[in-house]
Amino acid sequence: MKRKHVSSETIRRLAVYLRYLELLYEKGVRIISSSNITNALNIPSTQFRKDLSFFGEFGKRGVGYDIGKLIKVIKGIIGIDKKVKIIIIGAGKLGSALIEYPGFSDMNIEIVGAFDNNPEKIGKKIANILIRDISEIEEFIKNEKIEIALICVPKEQAQNVCDILIKAGIKGILNFAPVKLITSGCVFVSNFDMSSEICNLMYSFKKCSQG
Repeated sequence: MKRKHVSSETIRRLAVYLRYLELLYEKGVRIISSSNITNALNIPSTQFRKDLSFFGEFGKRGVGYDIGKLIKVIKGIIGIDKKVKIIIIGAGKLGSALIEYPGFSDMNIEIVGAFDNNPEKIGKKIANILIRDISEIEEFIKNEKIEIALICVPKEQAQNVCDILIKAGIKGILNFAPVKLITSGCVFVSNFDMSSEICNLMYSFKKCSQG
């Protein structure tokens, strides 16, 4: 059977559904209808049902969705139903902020290491995470069996760091440096471009303001 193509936008929406469902669950809500979810998130109900239909049928007509079960299903789809260990390269302002970001634990993601090439930062701790010399990164990745890394270095250093990570066995990279990385083999790269996100936001705001 040919597997349906699932877009990255669908996965992003699943993450939005997950955050909202977890919030409801914490408040004691256990059953919810698709209309309640979509009205709260301002998403068409048809889009919500379509996003879930890629992976199966989870609700009951006339009853709704069991929030606890749906949370487990979405976590499994995304791949955060088990603990995921990641590392951060670059302990500057952005890297430091990510190390201290509490939301990772909510996603079952654990930062287990951070690396930099600045002697003034190496050996210090941020949120109890030791900043290691980048020369130690290959051995650390192999010993700890790390597969995902976040790159938070200047764009001039990003490709070199990417090459080191791939050589060490990293399979997934979230790149915060404003440069397109060149990779080979089965390595997935997701780029976070701050300027593009801001431009998109400004355009949407301008379009809305102009009617």
